Amino acid sequence: MEKEKCTILVIDDEQSIRRLLEKELVIPYRDVLTAACGKDAKKILKNHWVDVIIMDLRLPDVEDLQLLIEVKESVAYVEVIMITGHGDVDSAVEAMKYGAYDFIQKPFNLDRLELVIEKAHQRVLMARENSILRHNRDLDKQKVQFIGKSESIRDIKFLINKVAPAKIPVLITGESGSGKDVVARMIHERSACSSRELIIKNCASLQKELARSELFGHAKGSFTGANESREGLMSYAHDSTLFLDEIGELSLGVQASLLRVLESHKYRRVGEKQERKVNVRLLFATNRKLAEEVEEGRFNEAFLHRINAFNIEIPPLKERKEDLPLLVDYFLIRLSPDNSSYKIVDRAMSCILRYSWPGNIRELRNVIERSIILAENNIITERCLPRELVSAAEESHAALSLDLVEKRHILKMLHFFEGNRQKTSEILGISRKTLYRKLALYNQ
Repeated sequence: MEKEKCTILVIDDEQSIRRLLEKELVIPYRDVLTAACGKDAKKILKNHWVDVIIMDLRLPDVEDLQLLIEVKESVAYVEVIMITGHGDVDSAVEAMKYGAYDFIQKPFNLDRLELVIEKAHQRVLMARENSILRHNRDLDKQKVQFIGKSESIRDIKFLINKVAPAKIPVLITGESGSGKDVVARMIHERSACSSRELIIKNCASLQKELARSELFGHAKGSFTGANESREGLMSYAHDSTLFLDEIGELSLGVQASLLRVLESHKYRRVGEKQERKVNVRLLFATNRKLAEEVEEGRFNEAFLHRINAFNIEIPPLKERKEDLPLLVDYFLIRLSPDNSSYKIVDRAMSCILRYSWPGNIRELRNVIERSIILAENNIITERCLPRELVSAAEESHAALSLDLVEKRHILKMLHFFEGNRQKTSEILGISRKTLYRKLALYNQ
C-alpha cells in the first residue's frame, strides 16, 4: 500500500539543526521545508500545505508560545512537535496544553523523532479523513442549497421557502450561470411533490418545429416522421414539477399553449382534438428582459403577466462578492478528487475577489475545477488561474486605485477652499455638475 505523502516544516534558528533534519528526515514520500524564524515560517505556511511542524521552543523573533498558538488557530490538520533544551521541560509540557503533539529534548534521538513524526502524521490523516466523512454525511442529509450569506441570497432563500408550498408558477430571472436551476430545484424539493422527479428542459435546445411535440406529445401520423404516438414532458411531469429554462426561446404559439395549461390545467397532444387534464407545477427561467421582448412582439404579454405572478431575481455574482469565499470553499470540496483537501493562497483569492465574473457561478466553478488540476502539492496559486482572469483582476485593482487617488485629491481641494465648490471645480478644471456628481458618489 502506497504511503500518504507528508510535508514537514522544521523551524529552528540553528542552521546545523535545520541541515541535519533536512538531510535525515527526507525519504521518498516526504518533503522537508525549513525556516530560521517565525516570520519565515508564516510565509511558508501561507503557500504550502504542511502536515507536521518541528519547532524550536525558543525562536529569536517569537515570544514564548505565540507561534504555536497562531499555528493551531489558523492552520487546519497540522501537528506540532516541540524541540526543547534540558531546562525547558516545564515549558514543553505547557506547550502541549496549547496543542503541541509532543516534545523532543536536545540532543534528540533521530529514531525516536521518526516514531513521533509518524504518529503525528497518522493523527493528521485520521483527523482529515474524519472531517471528510462528517462533511459527506452532512451533504447526504442536506437538500440542494444556494451558497451564500449576503443579504440578497438571504432574501432569495426567504422567497423560496414562502413560495415552495404554493402551486403558483414562478419566474426565475438572472444572468446566464447565476444559479437559476438551483433555485428551481430548491423550490421543488420544498414543495408537496418533492417525492417525485423534477422534470427539466432547456427551451434553447428545442427545435422550433418540434417544441410543441416535445412539451405536449403527439399522435401517430400527426406530422412527417411521427411514426408512433409519443408522450410529452407535460405528461411526464404530471403530479410533479416542470422547470422550463430559457423560456424566451419558445415561439408565441407554444407560449399561448402553455398559458392555457396555466389557466385550465389542460393541454392537447399534437394531432389530437381531445384535451387532457394535467396537474403540474410550472417553473420558468430566463436571462432575457421579457418586458422588452413583449414590446418587440417576441413574447406573449398575457403569458408574461401569468408567469410573473411570483418573480425571483438572482443578482449577478459581481454584486455579491462577499459570497465568493463560501463558493470557493464549496467548489474546492465538491470538485476535489478522492476527497483531497486544497488550499488557495491569498494572492489567488485576491484575484478571484477583484474579478467581475461575467459568467457568474458557472464560470467560477469551471475556474476552480481547472485550478485543482493545475495545483501542486494541493496549493492553488495565481498561476493556476486563467491568465485573462488575473489580468482583468489586476486592471480592476489599478482602476480602483486611480479612483481612490482622484477621490482623495478632490476632497483635499474641497477642504482647502473650505467647501467652496465653485473654486474647487475651477482649480480642478471640471464643471460644477461633474464635481457634484463625484461628490455624490463619495457621499459628500
